[in-house]
Amino acid sequence: MNQSINTSAPRRKDGASRSLPAAFAQAPRVSHARFRIGDRVSHRTFGFRGIIFDVDPVFANSEEWYAQNPLQPDRNQPFYHLLADNGEQSYIAYVSQEDLLADEGREPIDHPAVEMMFTREADGAYRLDAQHWH
Repeated sequence: MNQSINTSAPRRKDGASRSLPAAFAQAPRVSHARFRIGDRVSHRTFGFRGIIFDVDPVFANSEEWYAQNPLQPDRNQPFYHLLADNGEQSYIAYVSQEDLLADEGREPIDHPAVEMMFTREADGAYRLDAQHWH
């Protein structure tokens, strides 16, 4: 049995062809997040640790931030918002996927917002605390 594959543009019920908006042609490629909210990670180069609290599918920060980043990561990859701890201070970090490693340590992340956003499990994992979100 010989079946042909229809490669033409989809048609609407009225027979007109549907085409994708021009913006789709310029959209970044699909990227897949390796980490999820609540995962503990460490920075590949700078060594600080953190907990992921948000994920951008591609770079979504300012051009000023990007210009000041010495690593200049590819923009078309997931970027993560972290509650970060470098052993001396806590802060919010914005890090590309290529610059993160899974942090298998059990030592807690020392950031004041952790208790407001997450519950720490017996095994050391962090789970988003739904009581604080609506």
